[in-house]
Amino acid sequence: MTDPSLPPHPRQALFDADEPASAMLPVCDHYAGVEARMLKSLQLQAELGPVFDVTLDGEDGAPVGGESEHALLIASLIAGSSNHFGRVGARLVPVQHPKFEEMASIVLDAARPPAFLMIPKPRHLADVTRAAQAIDRLGGSGVPLHALIETHGALRDVVAIAAHPRVESLSFGLMDFVSAHRGAIPASAMSIKGQFEHPLVLRAKLEIAAACHAHAKVPSHCVVTEFKHARPLMDAATKACRQYGYTRMWSIHPDQIRVIVDAFTPSVAEVDQAIEIIMAARDVQWAPIRHHDTLHDRASYRYFWQVIERAHRTSYADGPQLPAEVRAAFFNE
Repeated sequence: MTDPSLPPHPRQALFDADEPASAMLPVCDHYAGVEARMLKSLQLQAELGPVFDVTLDGEDGAPVGGESEHALLIASLIAGSSNHFGRVGARLVPVQHPKFEEMASIVLDAARPPAFLMIPKPRHLADVTRAAQAIDRLGGSGVPLHALIETHGALRDVVAIAAHPRVESLSFGLMDFVSAHRGAIPASAMSIKGQFEHPLVLRAKLEIAAACHAHAKVPSHCVVTEFKHARPLMDAATKACRQYGYTRMWSIHPDQIRVIVDAFTPSVAEVDQAIEIIMAARDVQWAPIRHHDTLHDRASYRYFWQVIERAHRTSYADGPQLPAEVRAAFFNE
């Protein structure tokens, strides 16, 4: 029960009661489709903490004709002891695939529910609705759905897909999106540099991010396939976070995880400023304050509170970014 003598928590004080809150998902979503890599990913998550999700890939990871067996493997890992934080999801085959419902049923029958189910290649809103209805019918109504925007029709319907009540997050599928243009977009647009230069790719990225923020959903940035060089990856992740409004990004190699998390982590100066402002505002019951000759009120408090939340989500197990008193005041730690 909330202590009436304490100032209200920022989530209650700074946001309207009917305002939908975005899910506080980890900033990195790591994909693994081969059993050995799945196990290594779960081990790394146990070491670093829930700063990244693990998505067990039943689409690209499953051999043709072996979708059911792969789904059984995914279900066993989701239910197993290596899933320390409950932050393991699964990517299914597309809803139009003949094995979609069988795979979904196997994963949902696991002793522990997946953190989310990713729906790849929806061609339009109707495919997302069809997938959601099937998953709900199979007993998965409490499992959040993520969707990949990688077709022309899905991009056309992106606002409606983001508004779908079962959808928690949208990801951009760069490779399939470029391929869908039948050579009109060059292969260079799939590169670490070119994906931030081609107008059609940038348009897609911006429309997805804008649709997600309009409906309090999480926009997840596409993959970077060049994983050997950390500096270009850091630059790409920083652009996704700072310039294009993404709050989450895919990883396809373990070496990418820390780089992505670090790129999405607020700087020490940003966190220190946010803590000073939020703690001062809390002391005056969220009335306006003056901080270093700048006036702040509830509008700016919302931004600085979100900086603190992001710092909390990007704190590794071996080194929380927030001071203990802040974690105790706001996150019950």
